Amino acid sequence: MQYDQVHSFLIQKLENGLPAYLTYHDAGHTKNVIEAAGHLAIAENISGNDLVLLKTAALFHDAGYMQVYKGHEEISCNMAKKHLPDYGYSTDQIETICRLILATRWPSKPSDLLEKILCDADMYYLGTEHYSFYADKLYQELKKIGAVKTNVDWLLRQVEFLNEHKYHTKTALRERETQKQKILHNLKLELESSFSASDKMKPTEIFQDVLLILIGVIFAGYALKGFLVPNHFFDGGITGISLLVHDLYDFNLAIVIILLNLPFVMVSFFTISHRFALWTLISVVLLGVCLTLLPSVALTNDKLLISIFGGVFLGIGVGLIMRAGAALDGIEVLALYTLKRTSFTITEIIMGINILIFSVAAFKFGIETALYSVLTYFSATRCIDYVVEGIQAYTGVTIISGKSEMIKYQLVNDLGRGITVYKGERGFLPGKFEISADCDIIFTVITRLELRKLKNLVYNLDPNAFVFANTIREASGGVINRRHHH
Repeated sequence: MQYDQVHSFLIQKLENGLPAYLTYHDAGHTKNVIEAAGHLAIAENISGNDLVLLKTAALFHDAGYMQVYKGHEEISCNMAKKHLPDYGYSTDQIETICRLILATRWPSKPSDLLEKILCDADMYYLGTEHYSFYADKLYQELKKIGAVKTNVDWLLRQVEFLNEHKYHTKTALRERETQKQKILHNLKLELESSFSASDKMKPTEIFQDVLLILIGVIFAGYALKGFLVPNHFFDGGITGISLLVHDLYDFNLAIVIILLNLPFVMVSFFTISHRFALWTLISVVLLGVCLTLLPSVALTNDKLLISIFGGVFLGIGVGLIMRAGAALDGIEVLALYTLKRTSFTITEIIMGINILIFSVAAFKFGIETALYSVLTYFSATRCIDYVVEGIQAYTGVTIISGKSEMIKYQLVNDLGRGITVYKGERGFLPGKFEISADCDIIFTVITRLELRKLKNLVYNLDPNAFVFANTIREASGGVINRRHHH
């Protein structure tokens, strides 16, 4: 085996033939792996022909990068089979070299000592003081091929890789494992710091949230002092309880609302987030200030207008504050907490709690007042839904059709919508269970105003198409936010 000659041949080929974007998997990496393999081999008592085969495998293990990036190991084997016979390597020796090369595929599962040595040599830098230097070279390479985009992506990839990586030989474990664990620990700390930094709000975001809270508080205060309080109408939640207490005992409404909400603000501090609790406290205090400053003047005596528009203005105010990441009512805090653990919507949770409140109102102030208060609550919750979830109410539509190609073309080019295609089978009808065919299952997101147009488009192409739709609470990204003319 003429190792020195094939080494000179292939190193020169790598230096001239590897793409320029390979900043990590370059000829220098191959030289480092050969050196590490030789060091580990001596420490593990490998010598003679086995040592030559090991170093040859290290020489060829990344040669396939000259042709492809993914799956380069197979190309490396093909290159070894092509060139090594010219340098005195037998068929059996080349097969051994190929087996060693394929063992370096991730995740590596080496089966014998030579495979373990080559796998450890390929990753020997992981536990050295030069880790950052080589990691940066790999980062630049992965960025150029689009495998990572941000520093946080790269930190996540490193932590995941080092968590999964294992050295296989006793020598590598002794020499590299301790330092590798230190590097992993530091990367985890850096990753936590990056997440903390990204979680901090930008000044523009803070301004936007503060503006939403101020507008929301004004709307809510206007609804209470201009509609509900002068006419002795009620709402649900802590606001409804506060109105009851105010009417029954003539306590200051602003103080009652703040005091009754404080326990829920404290709960949200520990169960939801510190930021949520802070914004909620600010919102409740501002509402108290607003109620103190605004005069209590009945804008109308029409009970229907009071119940509807009082609820509308209150719902707009509450919804805007919820969009800012806060809540104006302690019951909403409880609902948001419960939402994480149930399949109910915020509206459904609040309605269940408010049944008790309206029952008390009916007993104390009469059934008519309670029923109008329910209408106020209904108006408010509908407005909350529109403000928080969006007026457009996006709809997800799934289409199964034998004419999927035509439908896909029309959805993209006529409706201007992006689509996702799943591969499936259609058929399996009663009495014809054995009959089926491959088909494309099309999924797209539209506004509810486009639903009729989409159905007409699909059924004009395929009257037998199966179409079903479901409401999407919130959607962003892609092409759904582009303005469409209906």
